[in-house]
Amino acid sequence: MALAGQTLLDAQLDLWQNTFAFVKSMALKSALDLRIAETIQHHGGGATLSQIATRAMVPPAKIPCLSRLMRVLTATGVFSAQQAPSGIRSCEQLLYTLTPMSRLLVGSRNQLRNDHTLWELADRDPAFNALFNSGMESDTEFIMDIVVNEFGEVFHGIDSLIDVGGGHGAAAHAIVKAFPHLKCSVLDLGHVVADAPNDTNVHYIAGDMFETVPPASVIFLKWVLHDWNDEECVKILKNCKKAIPPRDEGGKVVIIDIVIGAGQSDKKQKEMQVVFDLFIMFINGTERDENQWKKIFFEAGFCDYKITPVLGVRSLIEVYP
Repeated sequence: MALAGQTLLDAQLDLWQNTFAFVKSMALKSALDLRIAETIQHHGGGATLSQIATRAMVPPAKIPCLSRLMRVLTATGVFSAQQAPSGIRSCEQLLYTLTPMSRLLVGSRNQLRNDHTLWELADRDPAFNALFNSGMESDTEFIMDIVVNEFGEVFHGIDSLIDVGGGHGAAAHAIVKAFPHLKCSVLDLGHVVADAPNDTNVHYIAGDMFETVPPASVIFLKWVLHDWNDEECVKILKNCKKAIPPRDEGGKVVIIDIVIGAGQSDKKQKEMQVVFDLFIMFINGTERDENQWKKIFFEAGFCDYKITPVLGVRSLIEVYP
């Protein structure tokens, strides 16, 4: 990667670490409210996820959320985690232990629950909706400049592309500017594309990705799938698979999203990935590791994938039918 691109990605990481620093405070407060340190001490200095959940009275449906909370708390050094001894049942892979920091927490409840989505909030608050869309467009312009200039080969050999959930077309405009021969379209909800700018280079399609995706050589999804649970992602990806030709004809889905632990991530990147996961849990989204991505790809009927961790905390993922 060019030095300029890597420098910008490093700067974005530093900016995000400051922006999302409050998530670490929220995680620490949750640890206090759930009395996690006391639970670990109660179990002799090491407790499994189910033991923590039982003592904290976390309902079964929220245990995956508790697991994600513990991932942040271990990444930030509040607790440590190690492989569970062989005597503990196989589904309990980690044993959480105290660190000098969490020993200070020993001796308030948080309900790890939120029933509102970001989209509902945006629908109720026009000012928030405008701010959110502006932020997403700025991020898209930033990341797509790096993608098309340094990793543009992912778009070689294709003649059409649909940017699913592409909003006002910031990504599509960047792609078509770099590859003028490409027929680029944006699929988004009717009220979104109704406000899209007039541009003869990008075609806008009102529709719902959960219903159908128009045909194209490549389907592009930038920071879309992390907003949805596995079942919803599989539904979206199945529609994407129906829209593209076979692999030998250039068909594929290109995804820009976080892959937790991908590549040689340093501590700062790994911490940001799991902090972002806890943040997006607020809207019932999730950041996935490779095994979690693989599961939804194969459930959607795809045969192969390639992860290229070159976009800071995010990766470029190519998924093949």
